[in-house]
Amino acid sequence: MRVTSKGQVTIPQKVREEIGIRPSETEVEFVREDDGRWFLNKLQPLDTKQSRFRNAHKAGKVTMTTDEIMSLTRG
Repeated sequence: MRVTSKGQVTIPQKVREEIGIRPSETEVEFVREDDGRWFLNKLQPLDTKQSRFRNAHKAGKVTMTTDEIMSLTRG
């Protein structure tokens, strides 16, 4: 596996799928064992806070005014 000038490598698709690594959603860490070997660990999400835009469709109603709808998107 080649390392880029920025120190990046591509995790093969099969590995990402088996481990459950998803772009922009998954945090990973590198762990060094006592014998000097390094491992990549997938971290468990601490608290997944969804975007208010993902939930806005649940609160919107046809009878709402434009101002009411805009206030939902502005928090």
